[in-house]
Amino acid sequence: MESSGTRGEGDAPSGGGSPGGSAPGGGGPGAAPRVSSVGFLLSQLGWSMAMRFRATIEPLGIEPRQFAILRALASADGQSQQSVCDALSIPPSRMVGLVDTLEKRGLVERRLNEHDRRARAIHVTAAGRELLDGALSRIIAHEQWISEPLTDEERQQLIVLLSRLANHYELPTGIHPDLTTRRAVPWPGSPAPRRRNTDA
Repeated sequence: MESSGTRGEGDAPSGGGSPGGSAPGGGGPGAAPRVSSVGFLLSQLGWSMAMRFRATIEPLGIEPRQFAILRALASADGQSQQSVCDALSIPPSRMVGLVDTLEKRGLVERRLNEHDRRARAIHVTAAGRELLDGALSRIIAHEQWISEPLTDEERQQLIVLLSRLANHYELPTGIHPDLTTRRAVPWPGSPAPRRRNTDA
C-alpha cells in the first residue's frame, strides 16, 4: 500500500525528467519550486495519498489491505479461496490471514463449495457489503478531493498517462502490487526474472 519511503529520492531524482530542473511549486508565494522528476513526484504523491486513503477508511475499522481483499471477494462472491488467489496473484498464505481477519469480524464466511466438497467458497456477508458500501462512499469523496485542482479533461488526461506508465511497467490491474506475487518490470541493472515454461 504505502510507499516504503522517499528519503534520498530528492538527492537523486529518477529518470523521466531533468534531474537538476524544477517545476512550479505550490504552497503559496515564496514556495520552493518542485523537482522536475516524475519518479520523485509520483513517490511523494503516492505516499501522501496512501496515508490519506488509510485515514479515510480507518473510522470504519478497516485498513487498506482488508478493504482491497473485501472488494475483490465481493466481485467474485462464492469463488474458492484458491481461485481468488490465482486470479489476483495473491500468495495463499497472505490471503488466509486476511480472510481469517475478515471472517472473525463477520464480514465474510467460508462455506462448502457446491461443486467441490473439498474446497471452501468465500462469501461476503450482509455486514461485509454494508461496510464495503460505506467505505466506497468515503473513497469517492477521497477521489474527488484528490482531483479538486484538475478540470474533468485534465483528470482524464492524467488517468491516461498514469495508465500508460502502469501498463508499461506491467503493474497488476485492479489490485495493489503490495498484495501480489507477480513481479513488475525489473529495476534497471537487475537481472530479468525467470519466466515459467507454460508449455510443459
